[in-house]
Amino acid sequence: MTDNHLVEILLVEDNKNDAELALMALEEFRLSNKIVWLKNGKEALDFLFGEGEYSERDTAQKPRIILLDLKMPKVDGIEALKAIRADKRTKYIPVTMLTSSKEERDIVETYKLGVNSYIVKPVDFDQFVKAVKDIGYYWGLLNQRPSA
Repeated sequence: MTDNHLVEILLVEDNKNDAELALMALEEFRLSNKIVWLKNGKEALDFLFGEGEYSERDTAQKPRIILLDLKMPKVDGIEALKAIRADKRTKYIPVTMLTSSKEERDIVETYKLGVNSYIVKPVDFDQFVKAVKDIGYYWGLLNQRPSA
């Protein structure tokens, strides 16, 4: 797989409106040219591990960051995070929960499972765009991660 197919940001979000806002923010601020939007945790795991419709994908090409919603159909964010952290191929990919849940138990559980950041989606449009821009800037451009 060439660099043209390198995924910098994996957005896992079942809400079309939230996904479109996030994509718009990331593209508007040119934080990533290579974004993949998937609609549930099952699709994300298939993508990351090269299974199902992604069986031809080069899994050595890892995203720089995963933006993961918490409450999704098929496989929710917590189950997806467990699988990501349990596999040596994906355990070091930074994961940011980007969710509407302010529940303390969700925050605690995701941190116990190794999430790197937990951000509650702002309701206000401008604040949501700024939050996504800041996430993309930090995790996509500033953060240094191990190459292994």
